[in-house]
Amino acid sequence: MTQSDSVDLRKTVTTPVADGADLAEHVSRGRATLRRFRANKSAVVGCALLLLIIIVTAAAPLIAPYGPAEVDISDRLSGPTPEHWLGTDTLGRDTLTRLMHGGRVSLAAAGLAVLIATLIGLPLGLAGGYFGGIVDWLLDRAADVLMSFPAIVLTIAIIAAVGPGLTTAMVSLGIVYAPRMYRVVRGSTLEVRREVYIEASTSIGTPHLMILRRRVLPNILPAALVQLSFLLASALLAEVTISLLGLGALPPTASWGSMLGQAFQEMRSQPSLAVYPGIAIAIATLCFNLVGDGLRDAFGRETRKA
Repeated sequence: MTQSDSVDLRKTVTTPVADGADLAEHVSRGRATLRRFRANKSAVVGCALLLLIIIVTAAAPLIAPYGPAEVDISDRLSGPTPEHWLGTDTLGRDTLTRLMHGGRVSLAAAGLAVLIATLIGLPLGLAGGYFGGIVDWLLDRAADVLMSFPAIVLTIAIIAAVGPGLTTAMVSLGIVYAPRMYRVVRGSTLEVRREVYIEASTSIGTPHLMILRRRVLPNILPAALVQLSFLLASALLAEVTISLLGLGALPPTASWGSMLGQAFQEMRSQPSLAVYPGIAIAIATLCFNLVGDGLRDAFGRETRKA
C-alpha cells in the first residue's frame, strides 16, 4: 500500500467519527441553550402566551361561537352579553369571533412577510459574508439603499404601484425587511469566516457549499433566529398599520388592523371595540420581544462562556 492510499484510508475512516463528534457537539450545545432559555422566566412566559395565542387563533373555525362575517343588524354595537362575551361591532358581528379570526390572519400575514425576508436575506447574507469581494459590495449597497427608507413608507409605495391586498402588502413588506435579515446574517458569517476551522476546511479543498451548509450555517442560525423573532413583532405592527390604512386586509376579512380601523369610526359610541384588538396586538408583540430577548441571552457568547 502506498503512502497516498494510507492517507486516503485515514480520511475515510475518520470522517464518520468527525461527523459524529459534530452531531454530539450540536446536541450538547442545543441542550445547554434550552436550559438557559428555560432559566429566563419572562421568556418562558412569553413563549407560553404566544403558543396559546397561536393555538386559539389557529383553532378559531372550530371554537369560535359565530362566523366571522355573520351579521345581525338588530344587535349592533352591543356591550358584553352572555351571547356575545365581548359585544358586537357596527354590523352586529361577534367581536370575540372576529378577534380570533383576525389574529389568525394577522399572525399568518406577519409570518409570511418574515418568511419572505428570511428566504431572501439568509442566502444573500451567507454569500456576501463568505465570498466577499464585488458580490458583497453590491449586496451591501443594495441593502443600504433599501434601509435608507422607512419600512412602512417603502411598503406603501410598493402597494400603491401594485395594488392593495393583504398578500401583496406582506410580500412587499418581506422584500423591505430582507435587508435587515441580510445584515445580521452577513455580520455573523463574517465572524465565522475568520475562524480557524473554516480556514482549515478551505485549505484541504472542502467545497464551499459544504462549508456553508455544515460549518457556517449552524453557527449563524442563532443570530438569525433572534432577528427572526424581532422581525415577527415588527411585521405584526406593520400589518396592523397597513390594514388600518385600508391597504391590507379588505372587508369582510377580519384582521386586528382592520378591526382597529373599523373601531375608530365608532370611538364615541362604542370605544371598547378598539380596546380588544389593541390588547391582543400589544400582548402578541410583547411575547415576540420576550422570546427574542430570551433567545439572544441563551445564544449569547457571554452567557455561553459563563
